[in-house]
Amino acid sequence: MPVWLSVIVLVGLAVLGLWGMWHGWQSRARRTSALVPTLPEVPTALGESRSDAVEGVYVSSTRAGDWLDRVVAHDLGVRSPARVRVHADGVHVARTGARDVWVPAGTLRAVGTSSGQAGKFVGRDELVVLTWVPDPTTGTALDTALQVRHDDARPALLAAARALLAAPTDTDTAPPAQEEQS
Repeated sequence: MPVWLSVIVLVGLAVLGLWGMWHGWQSRARRTSALVPTLPEVPTALGESRSDAVEGVYVSSTRAGDWLDRVVAHDLGVRSPARVRVHADGVHVARTGARDVWVPAGTLRAVGTSSGQAGKFVGRDELVVLTWVPDPTTGTALDTALQVRHDDARPALLAAARALLAAPTDTDTAPPAQEEQS
């Protein structure tokens, strides 16, 4: 086989592979936009700041409890540098090169750490994970992972975000009690 034909075949395979990845990303965006049709808008007045701005990386958002099911609708699948700040009304993730994420305090369900999520694995519990429900009409909970750049900033961010968690006032969101079978 001549060299020029080999090069054309390899370039064609590369283009086909890139097209397949782009098509897969677009398909995932359509599927996940059904799970998360809207995101809360970042308010113009963010309220009182409860933490310093923490530098880090927005890793990804996945469906809660499924660390591999990445949500890509609304730029949630785009890994990007970020500055995270906790305010009295929620958590603001200001991202570079992607849409900012606003997690209102009322939608926050849990705050914790993890060693990995789709797109990043760090070995120990270095990722800060915010579990929240962005669209109450669907009730789909998301896990949003953030990797803090400086380890000494992680405890303060966790404490400030956990302070936003309020006692649940809506009993309809609790899972139904299972009956004991005899």
